[in-house]
Amino acid sequence: MMPRKRALLIIIAIVAVAGVVFALFIIAGGGSPRQDATSGQKPARGEELPQQDARFGTDPDRHYLPDTAIDAQQPPNIVLEATDSPEEPLPYYSIGPNTYMLFGNIAEVDRYNRGFNGNAGFVVTAEGVVVIDSLGTPKLGRRLIATIRRVTDKPIRYLIITHNHPDHAYGAVAFRKLGGVNVVAHKGTLDYIYSERIETSAAYRRSFIPEDMADFAPVAPDTLVNGPRFSKVTLKVGDRTFDIYNVGRHHSFGDLVVHQVEDNIVWISDLAFNQRTTFMGDGNSRQAIDSQNWLLKKFANAKLMVPGHGSAQTSPFPMVKKTQSYMKRLREMMAKAVEEGIDFQDAVDRADFPEWRGTRLYELNQRSNANFVYREMEQELF
Repeated sequence: MMPRKRALLIIIAIVAVAGVVFALFIIAGGGSPRQDATSGQKPARGEELPQQDARFGTDPDRHYLPDTAIDAQQPPNIVLEATDSPEEPLPYYSIGPNTYMLFGNIAEVDRYNRGFNGNAGFVVTAEGVVVIDSLGTPKLGRRLIATIRRVTDKPIRYLIITHNHPDHAYGAVAFRKLGGVNVVAHKGTLDYIYSERIETSAAYRRSFIPEDMADFAPVAPDTLVNGPRFSKVTLKVGDRTFDIYNVGRHHSFGDLVVHQVEDNIVWISDLAFNQRTTFMGDGNSRQAIDSQNWLLKKFANAKLMVPGHGSAQTSPFPMVKKTQSYMKRLREMMAKAVEEGIDFQDAVDRADFPEWRGTRLYELNQRSNANFVYREMEQELF
C-alpha cells in the first residue's frame, strides 16, 4: 500500500472513531450543540443547573410579537413562565383560510422560552382539525391544544409530526392523551423513540424545565410515512387535502414536507430555515440539497412556505436558496480541506462565513456544522 494512502486510511479511521464518540453526545434537540454536550442527567438538589449562553436564548426582559408571521422582518421574543397554566393559549397568527401558525422564538431552548423555540400550525377543516407539529414539551402541547380550542371546538383528527427533533415532537404526548388523534410521522421516528438518544434529550430538558416536561413519554405514530423518497401519503379531511411527502433523512431520523393542497401552502419543516442558521449535525447534507432543489421545483408556484423556524415566506422563497447556499459552501470548504490534507481541527477552526455572523444561532451551530460536514466529506471522497 502506498504510504500516502495508508496515512489517509489511518486518519479516516481515527476521525471515524472520534465521530462515533461525538455522536454519543449529539441529541436530536432542535439544532443546539450546547444541548448535545450535556450529560442528560437531572442535577441533584443544590447542584448547579446546565450553563447556557444568554446570547442564544430568549431575552427575559423583552416581549415582542411581530404584526404578521408572513415575511416578518423580526422573529418574536416570547417569554413564558413555569407558573403559566397549561390551559393558557399561546400567541397565534392566521396565515390562510382556516390556517393558523404558532411562530416560535428563534433561540436555544432555555428557561425563558421553556421549549417554545420552533413553529407549529393547524388547519380547521369541515370535519375536524389537522395539526402540524406539537411544539417542544408536553405542557406546550397542552397549550397548543388550548390555542386550537380558542379557534374551534371541532375535534382534532390528525397530528402530523414533521420530524423527531424535540422542538417539533415532544408535545405529542398531550395529543395522545386526548384520544382519537391519529399521529402521522416518518417511519424513522420509530428508530428515534426506541433509541437511547431520546432519554438523554428528555433528561436534559427536565434538568432546567422540569415542570414543562412532566408526563413526557415518546409517542409511536399511528400512520407511518415510509415510501420511496419524494413519494407521498394523502389525507383527505373534510374540505382539505394534505399531501405528506417523504423527503428522506436530511435533517433527522426521517423528515416530512406537507402540502396543504387547496390553499397551496407548503409546510417545509427544517428543510430550510428562515432568520437563523441551520443545524446539520443529525442528517445528510447531500440529501438536504437534493430535497431543496426538489422543493423549489415541485412547489415553485406555492402561495406560501412555512418553515420549522422563522417566519412563513412568500415566493420566490429566498430562505430555501439561502439555506442551500450555506450548506453548499460548507461542503465545498470541507471537501477542499480533506483533499488538501488539512487537519480536522484546523479545518473546523477555519470554517467561518463572516456575512452569517449576525444571523441568529450562527455562533452556536457553525462549529458543529463544520465538524459534521468534514466527516461527511471524508466518507464521500474516500
